[in-house]
Amino acid sequence: MSYRSGRHFLQIPGPSNTPERILRAIDSAVLDHRGPDFGVMARSLFDELKLIFNTEDEVLIFPASGTGAWEAALVNTLSPGDRIVMYESGHFATLWKDLANRLGFRAEFIDGDWRNPINPSLLEDLLVDDSAGEIKAVCIVHNETSTGMVNNIGAVRSAMDSSGHDALLLVDTISGLGSIEYSHDKWGVDVTIAGSQKGLMMPPGLSFNAISAKAKELSKYSKTAKSYWSWAEMLKMNETGYFPYTPATNLLYGLKEAIAMLNEEGLENVFARHARLAEATRRAVRAWDLEIVCSDNEARSNVLTAIYVPDGHNADALRSVILENFNMSLGNGLGKVAGKVFRIGHLGDFNELMLSGTLCGIEMGLGLSGIPHKKNGVSVALDYLAHGGNAAPE
Repeated sequence: MSYRSGRHFLQIPGPSNTPERILRAIDSAVLDHRGPDFGVMARSLFDELKLIFNTEDEVLIFPASGTGAWEAALVNTLSPGDRIVMYESGHFATLWKDLANRLGFRAEFIDGDWRNPINPSLLEDLLVDDSAGEIKAVCIVHNETSTGMVNNIGAVRSAMDSSGHDALLLVDTISGLGSIEYSHDKWGVDVTIAGSQKGLMMPPGLSFNAISAKAKELSKYSKTAKSYWSWAEMLKMNETGYFPYTPATNLLYGLKEAIAMLNEEGLENVFARHARLAEATRRAVRAWDLEIVCSDNEARSNVLTAIYVPDGHNADALRSVILENFNMSLGNGLGKVAGKVFRIGHLGDFNELMLSGTLCGIEMGLGLSGIPHKKNGVSVALDYLAHGGNAAPE
C-alpha cells in the first residue's frame, strides 16, 4: 500500500478516535495485577467509574466487547426459559435479542420501524397484561447505533412503575455513555451495559455492567450456567481491587486517563459539545436535501447521524468513493438498511474543525458519486458552528 499523507478520518460511530493522552497512558509498563499498587489503582478506578454512570451501585469491568457485557447481564439475572421483552430499535437490538434466544431465554420484540423510539405505553400495556409475571426483564438499547435513535429510558422506567410489574430493566448504553446524558440511578436501571470504544474514547476491549441491589440479589437465584461472566466472582475480588482472572491491565490505565479527561472537560460540557456538533451535522444533511433515518426530531442521537441515500443509489458505493478519494471512513448501513444508509460518527474526542473536514469530505463524495443533493450543506453547518451553536432553530 502506498503512503497517504495526512490523518485518516475515522468517522464511524465507534470505535471512535483515541486521543494521544489515552494512548500514552496505555503505553506504560505492565503492572503486577496481583501486587499492591494494582489493587490501589483498580479500587480507585471502580469508584471513579460510578461518576460516569451516575450511580452508587457497583460497576464491573470485563475484558470484552459490548457483546460480552450483554451476555453477562443476561446470564447473571435470568434462568433458562425466562421471558424477556425488547424493543426493535435497530440492528443492535436485534443482535441482543438473537443472543438472548441462543442462550435459552425467550426474547420477544415490541415491533419497531427502526425510525421511531419506543412508545412507553405499549410496554406498560404489555406488562399490565402479564398478570402471571412471566416477563422477567425489559431490555432496551439506549442509543441505537445503527439508526441514530435514542430511547427515553426515564419514560420506560415510568411505564414499568405505572404497570406495577417487577421485571428488571436492562439497558444497553454502549454507544451513549460519556457522550449523552445517562443516569443509572435516577432512571432506575437494574443493569447498565457499556463499552470502552465509544464515548469513553478508548480502544475496544473493555465492557461494563453497572448493577442495582435488586439485580445483585436476583443473581443469587439465576440457574443459567456461567463462569467467566459470573458477577459473584467479580464482586468478591473487586472489593480489594483485584479480578478473578488476568484483567486487561494496560487498558485500565487508558480508562483511568479517559475518565480524567471527561472530568476535566466536565460531563455537562461534553454533552453540550456533542449536542452542538450533532445539530451542525443534521443542518448539513437537511441542506443537502437528504433524509435522516430517525424520524423523531427529539429522539435523534447526538452520537451519530444515519442518513438515507436516494432510491437508485448505493450507500456503500458512496462510502467507497469517500474512502478512496479523501481517506475517510463512514459507518455502513446494517441489517434492514444495508446499502441504503451511511452513518456519520460525531462522538468522543471530536471538535468543530474535525466535523468541518468530515462534512467537506461527504459533500465532495456526494458530488463524485452522482447522488442528487444540494451543495450548501457544509456552509450551513459552518455558519452554525461559527456562532457557537447559538444560531436560531430551523
